[in-house]
Amino acid sequence: MDGGVTMHLAAGESVPEYLMPLTVLLCAAAGIGYASTRLRVVPIVGFLLAGVLIGPYQLGLVDSTRVVEDAADIGVILLLYTIGIEFSLERLAAIKRYVLVGGGLQVALAAGVTAGAAALFGAGWRAAVFTGLLVALSSTAIVLKVLASRGDTTRPVGQAGVAVLIFQDLAVVLMVLFLPLLAGEGGGPGEIARALGTAAAVLAVVLVVARKVMPPLLEAVARACSPEVFLLTVVALGIGTAFVTSLAGVSVALGAFLAGLVVSESRHGQHALGEVLPLQIVFSALFFVSIGMLLDLRALAELWWLIGLIALGVVAVKAVTGAVALAALRLGAPTAVAGGLMLAQIGEFSFVLQRAGHDAGLDFAALGDRGEQVLISVTVVLMVATPALAALGDRLGRVLGPRRGAAPAPSPAAKKDPAACAEEDPVLISGWGPVAREVAAALRARGVPVSVTTLGPDLAAEAEAAGYRVVRGDPVKRNVLEQAGLRSARLVLICENDGEEAAAIAAVIARAAPDAPIAVCPVDVPDPRALARAGADRVVDAPASVADRVCATVLRRLGTAPAAPGDRPATDTVVDFRPDPQAACPHAPGIRPVLPRSAGCTACLREGRRDWVHLRTCLTCGHVGCCDSSPSRHASAHAADHDHPVAASAEPGEEWAWCFEDRTTMPAAD
Repeated sequence: MDGGVTMHLAAGESVPEYLMPLTVLLCAAAGIGYASTRLRVVPIVGFLLAGVLIGPYQLGLVDSTRVVEDAADIGVILLLYTIGIEFSLERLAAIKRYVLVGGGLQVALAAGVTAGAAALFGAGWRAAVFTGLLVALSSTAIVLKVLASRGDTTRPVGQAGVAVLIFQDLAVVLMVLFLPLLAGEGGGPGEIARALGTAAAVLAVVLVVARKVMPPLLEAVARACSPEVFLLTVVALGIGTAFVTSLAGVSVALGAFLAGLVVSESRHGQHALGEVLPLQIVFSALFFVSIGMLLDLRALAELWWLIGLIALGVVAVKAVTGAVALAALRLGAPTAVAGGLMLAQIGEFSFVLQRAGHDAGLDFAALGDRGEQVLISVTVVLMVATPALAALGDRLGRVLGPRRGAAPAPSPAAKKDPAACAEEDPVLISGWGPVAREVAAALRARGVPVSVTTLGPDLAAEAEAAGYRVVRGDPVKRNVLEQAGLRSARLVLICENDGEEAAAIAAVIARAAPDAPIAVCPVDVPDPRALARAGADRVVDAPASVADRVCATVLRRLGTAPAAPGDRPATDTVVDFRPDPQAACPHAPGIRPVLPRSAGCTACLREGRRDWVHLRTCLTCGHVGCCDSSPSRHASAHAADHDHPVAASAEPGEEWAWCFEDRTTMPAAD
């Protein structure tokens, strides 16, 4: 390879130089990440280990880290961008005391204690202070992933942890400006003041844009109803703002966070977050792999005792100083201990600071050339240990007492009973249109709160004008559903979508809130099998329902009373009969989930009769017929005429099916 853009193969074809390392990196991240998940290990740990394995110091599958580092930088930008979107300016203002007091105390205490310890072990004061600054920073990426996986982001420990991380990211700007002064080079107080003034001016401009420019801009883009244009606009805003702020001396990470705050001021913030999250996941994985690639296992084996001692010292210092800082916020001992251990690692931005310090002649712990690899080793080890440290902090917190604001972990249960839910729990309607309008109005008339999520700006505006709470965004994005109140919803209605789209939304809901009842009314003919497998437990066949109503209207107008419906089976409940494999007949493979076509024998109701004895539901098409004990025996006639041999009993409490061709009873599987 000659360092150019491409590498040439024997056949004369050319392959981009970046493609091979990128392919190896993604395959390793996916494979080891999958293995970590199956082993119930946090995927971040798997990504770090993947980087260690394929990096230039071990297998050497990726011998150049330039492409990986560039991708990792994008990962950091997107990570902080999504954090900013989730944090509105109001939410940030609400925790300003956590940021200033908690974050300021944590950085000052951790840096001071570490510098003092380094000086005791013989480091000069410049190297000691530099080491203190490096250790004071925690990993934003790791901590946020751990908080999200534990559902602690909105709890006191999560809010305090994020506040401390925000202060650290702000402090990085000042630390970088302070390094030349620490190294005895140029960069006096006047130059630092000018740089800080420029950064403050940029921040002021960003805040003005957030209030005045961003909301109408995103509204106009959303009205184009083009997912591609919206995604490109959102990404351009994030990376562009990070670039502009970096020109003023503000770190790209902080610039990306500010860009997220700007977007969060728009009504389309959750929509933007849902679009960016998939990209953020990919590039964040690349970031963690790139960190692992920096580790040289030979240095770890050679200096294991020193790395181990420093790692233990970092955990002790940061756990104690972090707990003290959080205790100063009066959050209680359990939250302080849990937060201190969660922040007890060295962060990714320490590498940025370390490079700047190395260029100025400063080394980690005054270890000279070995300092960089020792710092990398300690950082990777503690990043891998962070999930375990967070779990330890949680256990210690429970020993000390209940954590303030903590909610008991929900126990797995069946679908919640909508009638037994609290009065303030909403019905969540996904989609807005004729069906949604009627249902929402009926619910509101009965005092049931309604929350709506829809992607169309005009539809969202209409629902808002009608007085409903609306969250704009794609309902297949989990964050949009959760923002709309999925966690507390007593029922979710998916309407105004076709069957395929409805199944995709139902699948997301079933994974995010397994106990939430799901009702589906697709605009086309539903596929009961797909909808039942996706998690829907009530399905309304809109075309069939309309046809029944039209038929009844016509018959009444002609002076012929329509047949009275029966009371079973329920036409909105999927019949998903699964036979006992030990007793199933050869026709069992043809069984599939169906919707009953009518609440009574279909043929009898058409004839104006209700003299059936028992009812059977065809497990091929959903036809409801009367049994052979009934006068008309419509179930067996349907089976013979349509070659649909298996029907399930539609009687309450009976869970068996009958094969008309083999004269065999099949009990349901346990």
